[in-house]
Amino acid sequence: MMISGLVQILLFQSIGELVSKFLLPTLPGPVIGLVLLVLWLVFRKGVNAELALVADGFSQYLGLLFVPAAVGIVLFLPQLRANALAIVSALVGSVILTIGSSALIVRFLSRKEAHD
Repeated sequence: MMISGLVQILLFQSIGELVSKFLLPTLPGPVIGLVLLVLWLVFRKGVNAELALVADGFSQYLGLLFVPAAVGIVLFLPQLRANALAIVSALVGSVILTIGSSALIVRFLSRKEAHD
């Protein structure tokens, strides 16, 4: 039962890798596969039980992905301290730009929906 869900995820990742290799080399294959999987789930109008089981299993161990990032921070701490102002400025600026652009998009889409 769980194998079917895992095969679905790996299938879409493989399709994404192929699309990345032959059609869109600037985009990573897993990202393309994820977009294709989301589109497939929207088309099917929901997630099946097998895929949900695998997703729940993966999400239990998602915290492990932060371990390499923490090691990298400790390893490059002197460089981070030397460039702290630039890093903080980039982070704050990107957050402000993201929130602002998201607000503009929501505003544009809500106006468009109100006219329809």
